[in-house]
Amino acid sequence: MSFDKLGLRPEILTGIKFKGYVDPTPIQEQAIPVILRGDDILAGAQTGTGKTAAFTLPLLHILSNEEHPGGRRPRALIMTPTRELAAQVGESVATYGKGLHIRSTIIFGGVGINPQKQALRKGVDIVIGTPGRLLDLAGQKELDLSQIKILILDEADRMLDMGFINDIRKIIRMIPKERQTLFFSATYTREIKTLADTILRNPKLVEVARENSTADNIEQSVYRVPKSRKRDLLSHLITDGDWNQILIFTRTKHGANRLAQQLNKDGITSAAIHGNKSQGARTRALAQFKAYEVQALVATDIAARGLDIDRLPHVVNYELPNVPEDYVHRIGRTGRAGSSGEAISLVSDDESKY
Repeated sequence: MSFDKLGLRPEILTGIKFKGYVDPTPIQEQAIPVILRGDDILAGAQTGTGKTAAFTLPLLHILSNEEHPGGRRPRALIMTPTRELAAQVGESVATYGKGLHIRSTIIFGGVGINPQKQALRKGVDIVIGTPGRLLDLAGQKELDLSQIKILILDEADRMLDMGFINDIRKIIRMIPKERQTLFFSATYTREIKTLADTILRNPKLVEVARENSTADNIEQSVYRVPKSRKRDLLSHLITDGDWNQILIFTRTKHGANRLAQQLNKDGITSAAIHGNKSQGARTRALAQFKAYEVQALVATDIAARGLDIDRLPHVVNYELPNVPEDYVHRIGRTGRAGSSGEAISLVSDDESKY
């Protein structure tokens, strides 16, 4: 099936063609018709499957086909766990929504709140944001959610992992019960199913990957190595393999900073990205990485979900995560949208239990 068969507006199809896409991914092919019918949806999709466009495309179509009631009250709310993911979703809305006169804004913490207030006061159709800052603005009466018709939770499992469940519930209480809700999660846990049961009405289930599984097109390998030798092995793999773009995961922010410094000393241009970095520093590091100005990007799990890098060839687990779900999300940065990728884990004896 091609995008032309999905019934989307011509302006949206133009945006799709501009991005170079012809055929929808499986999650898009399954989810878009369901969303256009107005049904709630419970979607299980790995990262890299095209899930962002699976909800932004039909959302833009729906909003562009109805008149805005006026004022500054948004009609759609998209909640994401991280700033980076909010920015990625915002970019998708802007790209596919060109020519539709749909107004959107991105809301997250770590940056000044006044520009966000000003954007809301001008009036927007779509608000994309993280739960904490959304609550702040709603509490200050700057964000009115009383006209929300479509609610989207993107990567709901990560929002729960990060402790946002109470914030999410508070926000949902501000939204009309008569709405369409789109619920996207890469993994299904008991907590996720409980939350979904409380906010969805007769949802259609869309799932394009095995539960809590990794993509088939990612080659995974393990190197058993003493902790003291990990950095030497990593530098050797990067240099010997002539890798020019590598995403490396550590467990801690301090570990990310230290490893980036060490790799730079080894002649491998590197930058660290994690929650303690300012938004400007995170955005700059990611832009440099995408532009191949930085060879290695060292990240913590909290930064992982928002990273969207086309055809990223290599992901390295410098340290294993504590839970399997985080492993799925980490290596899901490579092998995206059908491309192949390689995921390498450096495992010391004390990590064998993982």
